[in-house]
Amino acid sequence: MHYQKSLPRLPVPKLEDTIKRYLAAQRPLLNDEQYSNTEKVAHDFQSGVGKQLHEELVGLDKNNKHTSYISAPWFDMYLSARESVVLNFNPFMSFNPDPKPEYNDQLLRATNMVCSAVRFMKTLRAGLLEPEVFHLNPAKSDTDSFKRLIRWVPPSISWFGAYMVNAYPLDMSQYFRLFNSTRIPKYKRDELLTNDKGRHLLVIRRGNLYVFDALDRDGNLIKPAEVQAHLKYILTDPTQASTFPLGILTSENRDTWAGLRQKLLDAGNGEALHLVDTALFCLCLDEEVMRDHIHISHNMLHGDGCNRWYDKSFSIILAKDGQAAINFEHSWGDGVAVLRFQNEVFKDTTEKPLVRPGSQPASVDSSSVVRRLEFKLTEELKAGITKAKENFQAAVSKLTIDAMEFKKGGKEQLKKKKLSPDAIAQLAFQMGFLRQYGQTVATYESCSTAAFKHGRTETIRPANIHTKRCAKAFVEQPGQHTVEQLQGLLNECSKYHGQLTKEAAMGQGFDRHLFAMRYLANSKGMALPSLYQDPAYAAINHNILSTSTLTSPAVSLGGFAPVVPDGFGVGYGVHDEWIGCNVSSYPARNVHEFLKCVHKSLEDIFTVLDGKPIH
Repeated sequence: MHYQKSLPRLPVPKLEDTIKRYLAAQRPLLNDEQYSNTEKVAHDFQSGVGKQLHEELVGLDKNNKHTSYISAPWFDMYLSARESVVLNFNPFMSFNPDPKPEYNDQLLRATNMVCSAVRFMKTLRAGLLEPEVFHLNPAKSDTDSFKRLIRWVPPSISWFGAYMVNAYPLDMSQYFRLFNSTRIPKYKRDELLTNDKGRHLLVIRRGNLYVFDALDRDGNLIKPAEVQAHLKYILTDPTQASTFPLGILTSENRDTWAGLRQKLLDAGNGEALHLVDTALFCLCLDEEVMRDHIHISHNMLHGDGCNRWYDKSFSIILAKDGQAAINFEHSWGDGVAVLRFQNEVFKDTTEKPLVRPGSQPASVDSSSVVRRLEFKLTEELKAGITKAKENFQAAVSKLTIDAMEFKKGGKEQLKKKKLSPDAIAQLAFQMGFLRQYGQTVATYESCSTAAFKHGRTETIRPANIHTKRCAKAFVEQPGQHTVEQLQGLLNECSKYHGQLTKEAAMGQGFDRHLFAMRYLANSKGMALPSLYQDPAYAAINHNILSTSTLTSPAVSLGGFAPVVPDGFGVGYGVHDEWIGCNVSSYPARNVHEFLKCVHKSLEDIFTVLDGKPIH
């Protein structure tokens, strides 16, 4: 928390900038008539009710210097949503296998991951975790000498010290919700619960829930050999798979689940539920062996619904073959905090594993330490569980996932050509969608605003007039342009995307600002301003292409479901020598065809970069 006090505040953009950016993003999505209507509505908003809402937002923000203008509305948006968290909100990120194959044994890896996760938690709570910093010039700032120096700069001004060497400390206010935390279903709006007194771990196998203390009375990690013994006891427990697995209820509509949870409490299950809610985190031990990437994606994103507790802040999932992933609940935090945790756990388990092949589990009586939770279920609750299973199956059976690896180039080649790797990946999605469906549609790319106090995310809008022009040239009229002209178009796209990305990271997008003003109007009980009633506003927020990227030595692939029924959920990573995409869709779209089109687009782009014509 060394930098936390002095982090800069998330700026509320100028209203005129927001309207300009909004209209620029609308331009490629609308015909001339629609656009001139939207332009008029936007300018009326800017000089009328929008001006009022903006001024009030700025005033509110000035009176709440401890946080950001987006923090409360964003929590509210997530917690008030009534749809299932499965598919609609929870993403997954899978771990790379341990480079030493013998360490990928399910019991061994589960033990090491639990121990490393607890070590991370202890470090975090002791205030000893190294601050998360984004280094623009690592040679200068990511050094021992700089760290030694900045230590002596008081927290009230430390941020400026980092800023002087082009390093941006990131907000760490979300981290405390990583452990002992859960989302509690409540009617109309859920609540987040964190209770750091819990010393126990929640383990789920075959739909049965178990708990045991992973910390001793003094708050220290129990012996790794004991963790191993307890997990082995759970893995060899002959208890049959649960006929009424309680975890499936966390996949229900939130109001339905809130009602059933109340019935669970009424039936006398309060203590057992409290243990689930306050557990350090959830470890899911699956029975299945993973066949391939696609199977991993389905299993880690949703699984069969019976061996999960989707409301926990995060779960570590371990398949029978040691394939591991994190599935996390999204309201409490964004990818940045979870990724830091995942990176540290991967590094710690692979570099300093606490148990090894051949390590003997402690000879302790696990049966007296591990407790299998028993729930009293009424007929009504049993019917609720059965119904939840049906609803879950109906939802996930509609989801298709496919993945693609483009092996003919990546970050290295693009940087040599002075092109932004992210811009080129996003352009390939625009080209791919145009080739498949003949249109340009609302596209969303998330960008962290963690460089600010209580920042969350901002939207980058990758579909713009430049990508539309470039995609049309490549897809519809490849013969009508010289290679130099096509290279010029790629350059344009890269420059503009770079500018959008920089703006979003600095809190200068338009999406969150418009969202906050809408939220404010709503909370005052005002009539909804006409900007928000414009069909074009609904359309740009119906994100058919929802995209998110991350690359890390710990993560093999990440994924999420589409955010609309006729959309794609695009997880991607641009690596040094290759580009990977993991994409999901519902029946309204064909994901296999989309990936072929994206692959063809990347081939065309790299052909042009090689100075060759495309056909």
